[in-house]
Amino acid sequence: MSISVFELFKVGVGPSSSHTVGPMVAARQFVQDLREQHKLAQTDRVEVHLYGSLALTGIGHGTDMAVLMGLLGEAPDTIDVDTIDDKLEQIAQNASLNLASDHAIEFNRERDLQFHNDEFLPQHANGMTCRAFDGETLLFERSYFSIGGGFVLSEEDFAHKEQIATLLPYDFSSAEELMNLCERHGWTIAELAMANEKAFHTEAEVKAMLWHIWQVMDASIQRGCRQHGTLPGGLKVRRRAAELYRELSKQSEEERRNGLAILDWVSLYALAVNEENAARGRIVTAPTNGAAGVIPAAIAYYVDFVHDPDIHGDLKDQVVKFLLTAGAIGMLFKKNASISAAEVGCQGEIGVACSMASAGLAAVQGGSNQQIENAAEIGMEHNLGLTCDPIGGLVQVPCIERNTMGAVKAINAARLALRGDGAHIVPLDSVIETMRQTGIDMQSKYKETSQGGLAVNAVNC
Repeated sequence: MSISVFELFKVGVGPSSSHTVGPMVAARQFVQDLREQHKLAQTDRVEVHLYGSLALTGIGHGTDMAVLMGLLGEAPDTIDVDTIDDKLEQIAQNASLNLASDHAIEFNRERDLQFHNDEFLPQHANGMTCRAFDGETLLFERSYFSIGGGFVLSEEDFAHKEQIATLLPYDFSSAEELMNLCERHGWTIAELAMANEKAFHTEAEVKAMLWHIWQVMDASIQRGCRQHGTLPGGLKVRRRAAELYRELSKQSEEERRNGLAILDWVSLYALAVNEENAARGRIVTAPTNGAAGVIPAAIAYYVDFVHDPDIHGDLKDQVVKFLLTAGAIGMLFKKNASISAAEVGCQGEIGVACSMASAGLAAVQGGSNQQIENAAEIGMEHNLGLTCDPIGGLVQVPCIERNTMGAVKAINAARLALRGDGAHIVPLDSVIETMRQTGIDMQSKYKETSQGGLAVNAVNC
């Protein structure tokens, strides 16, 4: 289904791609659909019904906020995150909101935003139904599904989701097909991904857009390293990145490049991003918000500790290569399994991000296509079965630290693959299929519902 790396790397707002970014996109789409149906002017009330995982962990994941912002016409990639609280306060005080920013309607939060904790829509665990009324008359109704990574499908689209993808000039549906295409054309994985992206943009545009993605990632690291205090939501989780940054900055250059000290820096990068995510800051879904720190941490590790322009060439070109390679791997998981924790647990978020980062690191360090595939396979193989059990429904514990583990594991996976010749027993396609089957077998309480695991066995205070 994914047709572009820019569908996997999207500038957004925290704390969750499936529970925040997706619902904001869906609510905004509903207002646009209303306008296209010529029913916006008649609408004097809307209802939004949240189901399944969106209902069970929606409050902790900011789904309520996201829906209201989407109804206002805000988009995840452009919303001024510093204005969200003021907008929410105005809605509460006035008991009204402006659909698409200019059509005022009455809005009663208790009545018009409903959480159905015990009900799942059959199509997907992250379902929501929006209804528009003129008085008591139902004008328009449509269901939407947030399928992971900020992807949203309407009920109509969901029925034929396999047919909505645009055919790429060098399309592939499996790692085997990807590798064969690369061999046939004499390309690296990144070069094939670039050839596909050029169906939509010029090469210069693709490079500029991917460099911008990295700049947003880097900015989230930098901002996370400056922020103090506790994270919102009630757990009173203390932000650690700024203090860790202050301590690590005291190191000499020799101390900084010590093997274990490097891992401290990698952990810092991931902590900084995911603390920003938890604080509803600006981040990049990579491929999700819950796993948003893994790939930025891996790239920052490469930039700060590995890249040598005399050996590796221009840094911008290398970052582009990393993201194109990682994106191609991410597409395989999106097409053949899932990147939604509500469907397959955290293996679909941290596991996929780790696999993507492993592949990207192998690529920018000169790995062959076979070594890159091996790195991606290692990255996922050792995340199989990872559950999603956020305490209090918040993307904080264990999510923030889990990103540090994913980033460190990606570095190790790439190093293992680069030490070999690319030959490996378990193909990447087999790992992806195993991940899909494991997700099906996983009990729903371990799939972003906060009804199992740490969410019920740790004190929620």
